[in-house]
Amino acid sequence: MIEVVLADRCTGCGACVAACPTDVLELAGSEPPVIARAEDCQTCFMCELYCPADAIYVAPCCDGPSPTDLATAARLAGQFRRESGWGEWAGDPRYANEHWRMDEIFARARGGG
Repeated sequence: MIEVVLADRCTGCGACVAACPTDVLELAGSEPPVIARAEDCQTCFMCELYCPADAIYVAPCCDGPSPTDLATAARLAGQFRRESGWGEWAGDPRYANEHWRMDEIFARARGGG
């Protein structure tokens, strides 16, 4: 379940809001996105995958919020994106491996492409 959006890392790009299939996050003007509907989080990690600034931490427990303190969340934010290799080879034509293109598949599933 989504645990925290780290304001000091957030760039305000809104990629996490656009990526969330259940509209858990909302833009708040020039402020970082807010977790508006945590109970709707499906623990799909899409917001964490799409956050280029590693400003989001999604806990692997999907049953409800876990007692994650801010220091732990800051250390773990973006871990799923980094460990999955998301975007790893996006700019390198030497590699035929296209697992980094999963974002296009998800965009099509959401009706965005």
